[in-house]
Amino acid sequence: MRYGTGDDGSTWLLEGKRVRKYHPRVVACGEVDELNSVLGVCRSILRERHPDLDEELRRVQEALFRMGAELASEEPAKLGIRRIDADDVASLERALERLGSEVEELRHFVYPSGTLAGSMLHLARAVARRAERSVVFLSDQEGLNPEIIRYLNRLSTLLFQMARAVNAREGSSEDRWLGRWGEGGRTDQG
Repeated sequence: MRYGTGDDGSTWLLEGKRVRKYHPRVVACGEVDELNSVLGVCRSILRERHPDLDEELRRVQEALFRMGAELASEEPAKLGIRRIDADDVASLERALERLGSEVEELRHFVYPSGTLAGSMLHLARAVARRAERSVVFLSDQEGLNPEIIRYLNRLSTLLFQMARAVNAREGSSEDRWLGRWGEGGRTDQG
């Protein structure tokens, strides 16, 4: 293995084209990779007590690897991998439906907190949103498979729902932000 090939501040796309490391395509790949790594930490915390969520996140990680390959290529259709598609988005929507029955309807903002697992899922949601912003920027510059943006959007919602579900399962009450109305004031945010 050769080391130091990126010492000049450039890297390779999958087709062999060399680009600067701040290229929007490389930034988007890096943010999806960071998200995948944070999900790995979440899985290590969830594995024992919440194997259903661990398995769901394993499927998400597989999709993120495919997404990373798509993002690292200017011609992803030629890669020979299954690209992110409507079925991937639908899988997240089904998981959202399953978890929705475990939490009460949200009528207030909640602080990202709770158990360690819940807090890590909140962090993963924030990283997913950042990855989504980078992918949207790249899409505006070069055009991308629109299912990637939809997937990241649903994924951040799923991670938020998972955080709430884990906290509920483990008996950690949600710390509510009541905004300008303060404690005991309006909570309908209307």
